[in-house]
Order: sequence, then structure tokens, then C-alpha cells
Amino acid sequence: MSTYKELLFDRSFVNGKWTNQGTGKFDVKNPFDLSVIGQVHDEDRTFVGKAIDVAHAAFRSWKSKSAKERSAILLKWFDLIHQHKDELAQIMTLESGKPLAESKGEIDYGAAYIQWFAEEAKRNYGDVIPGFTADKRIITLKEPVGVVGAITPWNFPLAMITRKIAPALAVGCTVVVRPSEETPFTALAINYLADLAGFPKGVYNTVVGTDPSEMGKELCENKKVAKISFTGSTKVGKILMSQSANTLKKLSLELGGNAPLIVFDDADVDLAIKGALGGKFRFGGQTCVCVNRILVQEGIHDLFVEKFTAAVKKMKLGSGLDTDVNIGPLINQRAIRRMEEMTEDAIAKGGKVLTGGKAVAPQFFEPTIIIDANESMEFAQNEIFGPIAPIFKFKTEQDAIRMANDTVYGLASYFFTNDLNRSWRVREQLEYGIVGINEGLISSEVVPFGGVKESGQGREGSKYGLDSYVDIKYVCIGGVL
Repeated sequence: MSTYKELLFDRSFVNGKWTNQGTGKFDVKNPFDLSVIGQVHDEDRTFVGKAIDVAHAAFRSWKSKSAKERSAILLKWFDLIHQHKDELAQIMTLESGKPLAESKGEIDYGAAYIQWFAEEAKRNYGDVIPGFTADKRIITLKEPVGVVGAITPWNFPLAMITRKIAPALAVGCTVVVRPSEETPFTALAINYLADLAGFPKGVYNTVVGTDPSEMGKELCENKKVAKISFTGSTKVGKILMSQSANTLKKLSLELGGNAPLIVFDDADVDLAIKGALGGKFRFGGQTCVCVNRILVQEGIHDLFVEKFTAAVKKMKLGSGLDTDVNIGPLINQRAIRRMEEMTEDAIAKGGKVLTGGKAVAPQFFEPTIIIDANESMEFAQNEIFGPIAPIFKFKTEQDAIRMANDTVYGLASYFFTNDLNRSWRVREQLEYGIVGINEGLISSEVVPFGGVKESGQGREGSKYGLDSYVDIKYVCIGGVL
């Protein structure tokens, strides 16, 4: 069995080989103790351009392969990821701080997209349409768009890559991946396994560097790139959309969130607490679908707060490599300062900290509950991305819906109720791309993941996940008599 160090690579992977253009390197640190895991060659915008050229040259031959051939390579990649699950999980935990159990869960989740789209590749169907005159025959074909640029974040360093590039590779696109410089080792390791699986040279490329602005700009402005898929902040998503305008690229944007979790008086309190714990504190609150606001109806408020606080107090901080740890370190010092600022803002505006509320050296912030939250507080409108759980009290169903929708974001939402009629009424009025009813964990490869409003556009996963990577070609055949 290999060790995780055998899957640590210190440079980008382009055209089927490990390569670097510059001589500069940057440190990749473990957020738990700030120790250096390793160094990676730091590439720039011109290197991204070279990777795009390579992917563009490989596109014609890759798209000409049958769906069955592409599927077979994807399934080999899927198998190799599972064979190296323990090593990949250790790498992921070292560079992200994610608890080891969550890292292993992410590997299963991320690999599932590869398996799913390996099968969906063989179902990329077109249509036969009745002719509009007797002598015409009409068909539609779905063809790969071309080179795909995937820009991915640090919080899901494997799954955000596979969710984007598995469908792209499945339909015949080639890819250039630009992972976060915070977590490059996971991205490079899975590219290595993809190479072992048999992807031809130039089909799957990963470029790593510390200048995300310029690297992203090259992907957006380069005419050889047909599609951009990005997961990250709304602010950056708007910049990428603007930069892609001149070439009219296809865009999939999975952006910021402000997820409400509503607990109605008729809810199962224990089930709601379980959902709130999982939805709020997964990876220390550092996910785009994490619960941002907990809205609790006044009749059940005090009981919910009592039980929820007791459960949160039992959570353990520590190294993600320790098996009994619930919450690992935050990704960097900026995240710590952000939690401190949000807590101070809430207290200044009437909030009360029931538990937590403090930073713990060097990279931790205690799991925190703030009651008496109100809509003037910063986290009412902005994403927390950390382990702070603000609890708002509401009176009526319409109050809850108004509060939940009072945001520019619309990614995920959750509510708990045992009233069947309410479950239909409320989910129809929530302005979100994802609604979890009596459930706090909603991600899967079989479902369409994405948001509305300023949470982005497009869907990833499910049978709809291929749509953004194909063009529909209409063919009209005349003179058929």
C-alpha cells in the first residue's frame, strides 16, 4: 500500500506530464499547526495559456472517441480514486484541515460524480423531430463544446473538480483545471490517478499558481476556451462573467449562499437539531450550502435553543487527523478575523453569545451560538463561512418566508415541519435552487445542484449535468421523397 507522500506532486500536470515553466515555489500549509506540507511550483497566466493550447489540440481526437471508450477510462479513474482513498483523505485533511471522516466522505461523494457521468455519457441523446414539410427529416445532435476551464475552491478540493470535469470529459470536452492554491495537492493527486486511468495527453490538465486573478482572466478571455465552470464567491463570479462576455462563453457559476433553516412549531425538535448540526457545522461551516441563519418559531424557540446548545457544547475542536474531532481549523487567519468581526457586530446590535464566540490559537474558532439575532446584523445578509450559528425568532409562517427570502442569494434552504400542507406551501415560496425538507444534508451526484438570484446559474450533477457541456446541433435533411 502506498503512503500519501507518494501522491504529493510539486508541479502542474500539462500534456500528460509533470511540468513547470517558472522556478518560483510557494508553501502549502497545514491549517491545524501552520506547518509546511510541501512546496509547489508557482505558475502564471502565460502557463495557463499553454495548457489551453494543449487542451485545444487534444479536443478533436478526444471527442471522436465513442462514449463507451470515454466511459471506460472514467470508470478506471473512479476505481483508482477508491483504491487510494486513505492516502487522498490524508492529503485532503492535511491541506484543508477537514476532519478525516469528512475527507473520506468527500472522496466517496466526489468519485460518485465520475461513476455517474461515465454512465450518462452513453445517454447523451439527441432527437428525431417530425418534419415541417413532407420532404424533410429533422434530427438534433448533442456535441461537446470544446475546452472547459474549471476554477475550483479549497473547501471541497476533490468534489468540486470531479463535479465539473466528469461531465465535461464524459461528453468529449477537454479540460484545464485551476484549483485553489490553498489545496493544490489533492487536485494534483487525482490528476495523476486520471493519467494512470488512461486519459490521452492533453485531455486533462491542472495548472497551479498563486495569482488566481490573472490565471482566471486567461481562462475567461482566451478564445480557445468554450466554457467556464466556477465555484466561489458571487463577487468573483461577476468578474468572471464580465471577463467572458467578449467571447460569449458558456458559464456555470455556483456562487455565494445565505441558507436559512426554518424550524416550525410542529417540527420534530430532535430531527431539526440533527439537521441543524449537520447543516451548520459540516467542515466548520465552510461550505456554500451551510446553514447561515436558523429561524425558529416562537412556540418551540426555547426548547430548540436549549437542546441545540447542549449538543454544540459537546463538539470537539482539534486536528482533522484525530478520529474524535468534529471541527477542525479554519482555512486561514482571514477566516478567523471574519468570525471575530461578525461576533462583535452581533453583540453590538443586541445579540447574546450562548456558547463559543472566541478564537483559539492558532487557527480555530469555537462553535458559536448567538441568540436574539436580528436582520440588522451582518450575517443576516452575508455568508458566514464559519462555525457561527445565529438564531432568529419568528411568529408566523409568512414571517419566516419573508425573512428567508430577504437576501440576494438563493442557493440552499432548509425547513422542518410535520405539517404536510405547510411542506408544500413553504417550499413553493422559497426562492432557492435547493430546498431540504426535514433534512440538512442534501448533496448527491444524482441531484441538480445550483442556485438562483445571485447564487449563480447552471446545474451540476444529475441528468441535467451534461447540458452545460454540449451544444445542440439541428440538422435538416431536405428532398426526401
